[in-house]
Amino acid sequence: MRCLRTFLLATALATVMLSTLRADDWPQWRGPNRDGVWKEDGLLEKFADDEINIKWRRPIGSGYSGPTVAEGRVFVTDRLVEPKQVERVHCFDEKSGETLWSFSYDCPYENVGYTAGPRASVTIDDGRAFALGTMGHLHCFDAASGKLLWAKDLNAEYKIRMPIWGIAASPLVDDDLVIVQIGGEEACLVAFDKRTGKEAWRALDDNASYSAPIMIEQAGRPVMVCWTGNSIVGMNAQTGEVYWSHPFQPAKMVINIATPVLEQDRLFFTSFYDGSIMLELDEGELSVRELWSRRGRDERHTDSLHSIISTPYMKGDYVYGVDSYGEFRCLDAKTGDRVWESLEPTPKDRWSTIHMVENGDRMWMFNERGELVIARLSPVGYKEYSRAKLIEPTSVQLPQRGGVCWAHPAYANRHVFARNDNEIVCASLAAGDN
Repeated sequence: MRCLRTFLLATALATVMLSTLRADDWPQWRGPNRDGVWKEDGLLEKFADDEINIKWRRPIGSGYSGPTVAEGRVFVTDRLVEPKQVERVHCFDEKSGETLWSFSYDCPYENVGYTAGPRASVTIDDGRAFALGTMGHLHCFDAASGKLLWAKDLNAEYKIRMPIWGIAASPLVDDDLVIVQIGGEEACLVAFDKRTGKEAWRALDDNASYSAPIMIEQAGRPVMVCWTGNSIVGMNAQTGEVYWSHPFQPAKMVINIATPVLEQDRLFFTSFYDGSIMLELDEGELSVRELWSRRGRDERHTDSLHSIISTPYMKGDYVYGVDSYGEFRCLDAKTGDRVWESLEPTPKDRWSTIHMVENGDRMWMFNERGELVIARLSPVGYKEYSRAKLIEPTSVQLPQRGGVCWAHPAYANRHVFARNDNEIVCASLAAGDN
């Protein structure tokens, strides 16, 4: 009887503990706050095998867009070229992978390089799903049913000066507005009423970049930070008013892809050809000043950090990121000086990519070989705890090195959701499941 009471008490305690564990959705690019921070607990500390057990998988077409997860649904976009060129928006059941709805629209690609498919992750907000395609098609759906609520052909309406790799920055929702970076004539950024699709404002005559805008707080006010093809700007997301602007003219071509990174009063930006720049936010007024900028003489002889697709991670006085050919680096945030370098996280090759998500004192890192890595980053060095294959790289995007996985995964409710050009997979990362 004593053993039975002990067992029942232990079971009850375990149930209480599990019920208090934190679980979160992943409703937009780089997570709930667009900062690459994953706050869930109850996660495994080490993989049991070299390959992660897949809970479900579903076939999809090719694309660069990372999945997003909200209210029991998983969203992702893709492209088909036969029998005609279309982009599609898919919604799957989070637990089973069952297809809940799909939407397809004609979308011939014109004057766009790297044609695997859509780039921007679907943004979920207030029961709506906002999908932005490579050629500038913006669709708003009822997230549950897939009913089309409104749509825009932004290329036709705003005369987009199409970036060489198409439209890529995921839509940002702020209160009742959805904001996109498209590089239209006198409309680099455009905001729409998220319910009706009616234009609220347009701003700037800059070219578009591929970098997603973020929301920060400065001098007690919300500020939208956007890295365009010509400058870094701080704006009022509700009106389009520009609070401050800092020039960042590319020396060769617009290749601004990484998302701006905020840590305390510093903003960090990095580009494949143009190196890095660190701005300091004025805490008392809406202005910035440049702390430092550094660029090497070419893509192989780099200085500081020349990243391409991967968004760096900044903590305290240190920046962590992958350089142009896969060199994973730690920088002194005050100066840009290199503290250390490692070739462990991702293969050494041109445009080598890894996506980092912070969870407590650990970093979950998904590299272009489809491996999920659990590691710790510190000024002392790179420490890897565990690594396992999550999904196979596919060759639509970069066949010359056996394919890559370039899409950012989603982390939600103790699961990871990842895609390549053939399928989307879901795997549990809960303690005890692997």
